[in-house]
Amino acid sequence: MTLHPDLPYVPLSYVDHLELRTPETITLAVIHCTELPDLATAREYGEIIHYPDSGTGNSGHFYVDRDGGVQQWVPLERIAHHVRGHNATSVGIELVNRGRHPDWWHTTSQDQVEPFEAAQVDALVRLLGFLRDGLPSLTGITGHEQLDRTRIPATDDPDRTVLRKRDPGPGFPWGPVIERSGLQWIENAPEHPGEPPNG
Repeated sequence: MTLHPDLPYVPLSYVDHLELRTPETITLAVIHCTELPDLATAREYGEIIHYPDSGTGNSGHFYVDRDGGVQQWVPLERIAHHVRGHNATSVGIELVNRGRHPDWWHTTSQDQVEPFEAAQVDALVRLLGFLRDGLPSLTGITGHEQLDRTRIPATDDPDRTVLRKRDPGPGFPWGPVIERSGLQWIENAPEHPGEPPNG
């Protein structure tokens, strides 16, 4: 199921191995940033098999480039691995942004200085509007960092910890996006029992 006939659909090589669901079960949009330099690098990462038993990897459903271009990599009726404990009922939207790249867990790399482009934010809001109109149960929006608060040892100082996930990050314009999307902010959400810890 693609969102719109004009939206490029470029499925990942393992997309048919992702678990099926009914789009009516999607209640939450989870916003990410790729924490990689560009869309091509994000694609390379998305194609890596992280889960040999199923032959699948980690990715969002949609990718929004800096210039506002949008691609769909996973159909909505497939469960993408993008956020631990919440994949089954969410849609993952990735914004191309360097984030903390390339020293994701270094104590001096946690500020995420690259701004989000206006064209990118506008495209995200349009995408959220299409999703809201097409998915009757979709009411909530949140960030990856709100759902995964795991802390791990810093790579430059193992006596200190940093967040495993910090996206979309402190520079993301939550206020305008929430207001324009018509979705409800979700600070945290309970994990789904029995869901594999993928994402």
